Amino acid sequence: MLILNKTAGVFAKPSNRKIYAFLRSFNFHPGTQFLHKVVLGIETSCDDTAAAVVDETGNVLGEAIHSQMEVHLKTGGIIPPVAQQLHRENIQRIVQEALSASRISPNELSAIATTIKPGLALSLGVGLSFSLQLVNQLKKPFIPIHHMEAHALTIRLTNQVEFPFLVLLISGGHCLLALVRGVSDFLLLGKSLDIAPGDMLDKVARRLSLIKHPECSGMSGGKAVEHLAKQGNRFHFDISPPMHRVKNCDFSFTGLQYVTEKIIMQKEKEEGSEKGQVLSSAADIAAAVQHAAACHIAKRTHRAILFCKQRELLSQSNAVLVVSGGVASNFYIRRALEIVTDATQCTLLCPPPRLCTDNGVMIAWNGIERLRAGLSILHDVEGIRYEPKYVVPFINFVQVT
Repeated sequence: MLILNKTAGVFAKPSNRKIYAFLRSFNFHPGTQFLHKVVLGIETSCDDTAAAVVDETGNVLGEAIHSQMEVHLKTGGIIPPVAQQLHRENIQRIVQEALSASRISPNELSAIATTIKPGLALSLGVGLSFSLQLVNQLKKPFIPIHHMEAHALTIRLTNQVEFPFLVLLISGGHCLLALVRGVSDFLLLGKSLDIAPGDMLDKVARRLSLIKHPECSGMSGGKAVEHLAKQGNRFHFDISPPMHRVKNCDFSFTGLQYVTEKIIMQKEKEEGSEKGQVLSSAADIAAAVQHAAACHIAKRTHRAILFCKQRELLSQSNAVLVVSGGVASNFYIRRALEIVTDATQCTLLCPPPRLCTDNGVMIAWNGIERLRAGLSILHDVEGIRYEPKYVVPFINFVQVT
């Protein structure tokens, strides 16, 4: 029996009968053959159930996604057992929709790629369990995927980008700067020492009770802060970017959260508002904290670019900075990074917003990249494990100070 980890007992694997029924639902002509390598990607690392079919030329043949955002907005954050149950309820349907849209028979797949790290343990387990059942029934190779590697390489699906390039991954769960030297070859330049920027913005949004704001009720925390910040004056509050005297490329966001919390408490006293009410100054606070976060991210990224150019790790004339992850869709932060790349003669590239957040396309494409490079193509999945903890992001990472 496959042991995933100590909590494996909580996972209910789909029965063979269900998997057989799932595979029989595809009625394709047996004579049809697909000439390119084709990979099915499955993503369940957090709160989105996603799947996609991508071929080696970069064509997205089919994709499907189920977002849990509405559920988690009501609870004020992601509750892992709830996320797990929603993944269980939707994964078969999402995979079936992606395959049906692709017009590819499961037997025509070259491999199945699935996120196994990092992420929420209960969520990762659902995707891995389902994938291994498919792998065993179809007798296809399995490609384990690192979630952050997939984000980093997505740009090579949408743009012609050669190695090496600099990548900034900013999301609700991660924040790191790395030099990408190959499909699985990364030089770590900096990472968050505490929480991720998206997590900080979400917590600020919850503290400001933006879900009660009429313009923000259906938005995620980060989106709500960005939306409201457009109406605010960032100069009304003095929030300085952290670590301005620290000479490395690491990040820190807990200080911003703490300073913003103090400002909110002070304004609640001044306005006579109770905790949970929307402050009249909410837009100004949102603008100030977003500006501080953008400046912090831009300054650390600037240091990384200068370091890479001084060490000739990046080209002097056509260096590329790739920004990906959910926070990359924040246009204010992106504009701050554009100022940096303009000043350093770099090209700034971002995947389309739909590919910045978690999705199945990036997992399938990472599978294609690894398939072509001959990296981690597993024909024996005995003992494969998911790894929820965010310890060392990539196998070949080297820390630079």
